[in-house]
Amino acid sequence: MEKDSKIYIAGHRGLVGSAIMRRLEIEGYKNFITRTHAELDLTRQEKVEEFFREERPDYVFLAAARVGGIYANNTFPAEFIYSNLTIQTNIIHASYLFGVKKMLFLGSSCIYPKNCHQPMKEEYLLGGHLEPTNEPYAVAKIAGIKMCQAYNRQYGTNFLSVMPTNLYGPNDNFDLKTSHVLPALIRKFHEAKIKSLSEVEIWGTGSPMREFLHVDDLADACLFLMKNYNKSEIINIGAGKDLTIKELAEIIACIVKFEGRLVFNSIKPDGMPKKLLDVSRLHSLGWMAKIGLEQGIAKTYKWYVENVYKA
Repeated sequence: MEKDSKIYIAGHRGLVGSAIMRRLEIEGYKNFITRTHAELDLTRQEKVEEFFREERPDYVFLAAARVGGIYANNTFPAEFIYSNLTIQTNIIHASYLFGVKKMLFLGSSCIYPKNCHQPMKEEYLLGGHLEPTNEPYAVAKIAGIKMCQAYNRQYGTNFLSVMPTNLYGPNDNFDLKTSHVLPALIRKFHEAKIKSLSEVEIWGTGSPMREFLHVDDLADACLFLMKNYNKSEIINIGAGKDLTIKELAEIIACIVKFEGRLVFNSIKPDGMPKKLLDVSRLHSLGWMAKIGLEQGIAKTYKWYVENVYKA
């Protein structure tokens, strides 16, 4: 990408899109195209194609998506599969129609089978049944991967698909009904500290293993891959290490300075027992994560207090 290339970031106000924009700005890129949902409904094919016809972006980062944790995926499965299928289909097809030079599609580590061998290699995709709690979302993301690969094969496009692990950082969703586990725990512990509560309930047993990557590391990896990777094979983006939800909760409680008891509600679902990405393919290209988990959580907690929390 040249510094004056026209770059469209779909989902520029979300967790991932905003991080990609920050990273590009640091590198000196300035020619961005952005639209809010109010300005452009990405589920409307005609509107998306009209936008591409008028703007003609050179490069596209497809970070727009409906995302959420176990509760959201379980409660709104139809919205998750419809929104994600239509958004990605419209943008991928328009990128082909209007000559986008290169597009990066953001998938998710939840595309892999529920009982997948660990760590999860890219070739394990479609090797078993999906986790039921997020199957509609995962099916949509898998369709996006296959669509990018099909367009590359038939039309000679340069569409790459990356699979990030669990993400967190500035502009995350801290709503307790729709958020992922890390931001939810930050909010729970902070509010419990402010209210001087003696305990905090945490969904599940605390035993599932999860990997977490700061979104600024993801953005750095995305820019690296846009510059250095031109294959149809998917590529994982992760930190390469995991921990239990119980260990994560203890770290967050320490950073927030919540001194009460952690109560695990085993009646609530755990989700996949373990989710760790194999990132050897990405490491072989020369990229590794830089932001440590405790450092990243501390930065995210500070951002939450300054930008989200209302006393």
